[in-house]
Amino acid sequence: TGALAVVGQLKPCTYTWKVDGSSGQGFIAHELQAIIPDAVVGEKDAVNEDGSIKPQGIDTSFLVATLTCAIQELKAELDTVKTELATLKGQA
Repeated sequence: TGALAVVGQLKPCTYTWKVDGSSGQGFIAHELQAIIPDAVVGEKDAVNEDGSIKPQGIDTSFLVATLTCAIQELKAELDTVKTELATLKGQA
């Protein structure tokens, strides 16, 4: 329960890969980690011993259950609204 509220906190973004200039879409790891920790590995701003960046990783498969639940919550709300609308139309 509450998946719709969780999805409402997500901040999808678009970006350009520095390596080849191609476009991408996804999430900023540390922002996603604050909402769905299982979807992210690594630490924000971590560096290797040589000072190079140690990037975080995202596994979006961990979002599937939450997104599915959010869709189910929306469907339940829509079904309720449809029932209420049908009732109101029947009374007109």
